[in-house]
Amino acid sequence: DVLPSPEGPVPSVSVTEIRQYLRAQGIPFHDGYSCLHTPSLFTSEQEAQHQPPPATSTRYTLFIDKTTGSFLCTATLAEGTWQDFQANVELRHRGVPFPSSGELEEDTRQAREDARCIWDRALPLWELLDEDETHMTKAMFGISVVTDATLKRFGVRYLRTAKSLVFPWFSPRDASLKGVKLVGVESQEDTIAYVEQTLPRPGSYRNLFGLPLISRRDTEVVLTGRELDAVALYQATGVPSLSLPRGPTCLPPALLPYLEQFKRITLWLGEDLRSWEAAKLFARKLNLKRCSLVRPGDQQPRPLEALNRGLNLTKILRAALPAGHKSIISFRQLREEVFGELVNVEQVAGVKWARFPELNRLLKGHRRGELTIFTGPTGSGKTTFISEYALDLCMQGVCTLWGSFEISNIRLAKIMLTQFAARRLEEQLEQYDEWADRFEDLPLYFMTFHGQQNIKTVIDTMQHAVYMYDITHVVVDNLQFMMGHEQLSVDR
Repeated sequence: DVLPSPEGPVPSVSVTEIRQYLRAQGIPFHDGYSCLHTPSLFTSEQEAQHQPPPATSTRYTLFIDKTTGSFLCTATLAEGTWQDFQANVELRHRGVPFPSSGELEEDTRQAREDARCIWDRALPLWELLDEDETHMTKAMFGISVVTDATLKRFGVRYLRTAKSLVFPWFSPRDASLKGVKLVGVESQEDTIAYVEQTLPRPGSYRNLFGLPLISRRDTEVVLTGRELDAVALYQATGVPSLSLPRGPTCLPPALLPYLEQFKRITLWLGEDLRSWEAAKLFARKLNLKRCSLVRPGDQQPRPLEALNRGLNLTKILRAALPAGHKSIISFRQLREEVFGELVNVEQVAGVKWARFPELNRLLKGHRRGELTIFTGPTGSGKTTFISEYALDLCMQGVCTLWGSFEISNIRLAKIMLTQFAARRLEEQLEQYDEWADRFEDLPLYFMTFHGQQNIKTVIDTMQHAVYMYDITHVVVDNLQFMMGHEQLSVDR
């Protein structure tokens, strides 16, 4: 994925400009948490006759993101940029019918067919050959205490050939199958490690698992990092529970409209410090005022673990901390945070590099909010080293944005792909597609700037990337090129 588009930076729009435009066009709207709500341009018959529908009788199913201006209509699944929205309003004024969403792209259609094929071959867990196989399968995934009724409610199935649980992604509009996630397990010493695979591929997989079970009257929800956590949480508490498609890695803005109906959102993403950091980041997107966070700890593990240990999940939810701190606080309010830092010394040190043990000794790990500067003469290998240093973190799920002002993105991507595959692909071209597919699924993004740039444009692009892709690691290569030589006299 490349940011911004090659035609130039995405034109930014403020929420004030969006409100002014809607008023000028006579489009009624509500102010929501992350979005503005308006009647859909794509559904109402009255609108086709140029009559704005009366606010009382219509449903506000179109959501406009306050930060980016992007829109999504949950009734028709039409979506687009702020410029697309304005274009559709113009078409309405001219009486031109809206262009239909058209055919699905070939890749999307193929992914849905593959997902359907897997779904049809998978069996409900309670329909396996015998009780022994069901018990063994449940034990393998650590879900012996999860009842068949709960698994049935969430539509969880088992694919025997892949020894994987299958979680469905149903369209919120017509309940058709849009994709699946396969989850297998690998035993690592005493712990279970999950191996996930999605159809379509991760970048296009936007499933809020559990969404079809939410009723329009629900005002409270818990967001979890894994599908099995949502299942366990619902069984233990009866509270509506959803799972994010990529756990604590990212919360795509395209999912925010589906979370607008909730007055209270509790984020219980996992049991490590990275999940806690992600929860704080996501709460800012969702609006801090309505968010609470479950702090990881020995007595507050992830929901499935809590259920297995017989802990009181309702009590843990009630003890969730409000995400928005007041401007002035006392130590009493920080007490648990400080204790958490002391208990999790290793995790507080940051994400460790797998390939650079010496770097871990020097820097302890990659932590948010820190600036590290690498210096050295031209040709000493800074770019080569930093591309591998960033790749190491990216492979561990750290969302990374590259700003390469010195060398082209094509050359940089070639270096990183070679480091990722650990082989000379020019001598093994038949393997290129396989490695490129795996490389493409990393949470890695590139800015398209080159040479000297206006600092404000670069910062705006970075902020856009942080909001859209939950970037937690930005690489600038290099500072001198970005700023230009004549600017070095100013405060750097």
